[in-house]
Amino acid sequence: MSRVRSARGAAARLSGRRAEVWAAAWLMLKGYRILGFRLKTPQAEIDLLARKGQVLAVVEVKSRTTLAAAMEAVTHDQRERLRRAGRNLAARRPALRNVAVRLDLIALAPGRLPIHSPDAWRGA
Repeated sequence: MSRVRSARGAAARLSGRRAEVWAAAWLMLKGYRILGFRLKTPQAEIDLLARKGQVLAVVEVKSRTTLAAAMEAVTHDQRERLRRAGRNLAARRPALRNVAVRLDLIALAPGRLPIHSPDAWRGA
């Protein structure tokens, strides 16, 4: 792997981690409790797992120029894997067995506040 490519990959990972921290802070301001960062499951890696009341939010974090671009960046297959991962996590944790699992999106863009889209792909 070239040094340029390696440096680009490192910069992208750092940018992604910063985006996840911003997203977590935004959710906490909205009353969510963060249960986990970058949770690796057999189905998918969950960027953020958050809970508010009886809702367990599996949160995908995307940093793009627009909300539309962020939503398009998550494929149908990825959404299905994330939904399965969230349901499986909830089923294995007694405190989460009776919560509704939802797939949310946090979109970040340079110079703008984060946009939280609860149940971002409802019906999709």
